[in-house]
Amino acid sequence: MRNDWPEIDYLGWRETCSALHLYLQIVGKYRLAHSPWLNHSWNATFYVTPRGLATSPIPDGSGIEILFDLRDHEVRGTNGDGRSASIALKATTVAVFHADFVRMITDLGGTPTFNGSPNEVPFPVPFTEDHRDRPYDRDAVQRFHRALVAVDRVFRSFRTSFLGKASPVHLFWGALDLAVTRFSGRRAPLHPAGIPTLPDDVAREAYDREVSSAGFWPGGGGIDYPAFYAYAYPAPNGFRAASIAPEAAFWHEGLSEFVLPYDAVRSAPDPDAALMAFLVSTYEAAADLGGWDRELLECTPGQPGRVRTADADRPGSAVVSEEAGVEREDGAAKGRYRLVLDGAEAEMTYSRAGQGLIIIDHTEVPAALRGRKVGERLVRRAVEDARKEGIFIIPLCPFAKAQIDRHPEWQDVLRR
Repeated sequence: MRNDWPEIDYLGWRETCSALHLYLQIVGKYRLAHSPWLNHSWNATFYVTPRGLATSPIPDGSGIEILFDLRDHEVRGTNGDGRSASIALKATTVAVFHADFVRMITDLGGTPTFNGSPNEVPFPVPFTEDHRDRPYDRDAVQRFHRALVAVDRVFRSFRTSFLGKASPVHLFWGALDLAVTRFSGRRAPLHPAGIPTLPDDVAREAYDREVSSAGFWPGGGGIDYPAFYAYAYPAPNGFRAASIAPEAAFWHEGLSEFVLPYDAVRSAPDPDAALMAFLVSTYEAAADLGGWDRELLECTPGQPGRVRTADADRPGSAVVSEEAGVEREDGAAKGRYRLVLDGAEAEMTYSRAGQGLIIIDHTEVPAALRGRKVGERLVRRAVEDARKEGIFIIPLCPFAKAQIDRHPEWQDVLRR
């Protein structure tokens, strides 16, 4: 097994995990209290580094950055004056860690004021009153960190194929999850909130835009094993029944999210590819069923040292129509439209429903052709053919329906 996908025995290290979670909450709450609000609580998160988890500079005093060094097992603070201070990560109590952290911030010239109670944990105890002895398993913490580095790598690669608004890859200390989120660009209905020990206004602000989100938990919160998750808000009709890859992924009724066990990724022949399949398939289900403008929002995955081709310079619909036309394969009961560019094939399939009616049921555009309006060209050709033949279209495929909805001039071919 590759060393960058280590074993994580949640039940074996959950007490250490719980302690680390609370220590991250203390530092995260300090960052939250002293950083201007950034949409969706992005001002409060941690970022994966080769050594652990970092805050980025916090505007307090001369500027303070905190690093959870999960290799040398210490919390290290540095400030803009060049001073540094540290706290050992070891078996202790939350109250002792809190007191040590307050002293460290004071020594660095900061103001250690922040909310003193945990969020998103059952039966929260104020930090200063939590005197229960907590263990610290150094080996388990290092394995967790190695897993975070591996997950972060795949999440960052996934993020490069999206041109719309997307979150950084960051760790939220509330639920202790590393997450990446994509946004459709549209407003979402008011979130019901009601998340235990999380202010309702925080939850509602976090979900005030349509999202497709994925992340990684070390365990807890309803599952006793490390796992990846994916959800959409609002969840479009049919989302829970969508076909998701890889095979080990499933819909978790209790969480109302798709879940992929970490061990299924770790044991896969290509763990990175298995995780990427989960990220892509869950996003595509949310985007297609939710009617996202995928042609506008997506692009080819980023490559090191290679500038993304600007839309103005990319082979667009006008250039493509000259160099490569959409082909049609029509049968008695079924047919498809296809377009091949640069060795990659996109297709849109349909079924005949008696005379004078076709049902578009599926559109598939490979990642290499994203952002080149290939899907739009397939739908346009179907509309043009329907007009010539005097037939109507029922677009059951969410992508085709979204394209026709965005083009009022195409809607004369819809069956009313």
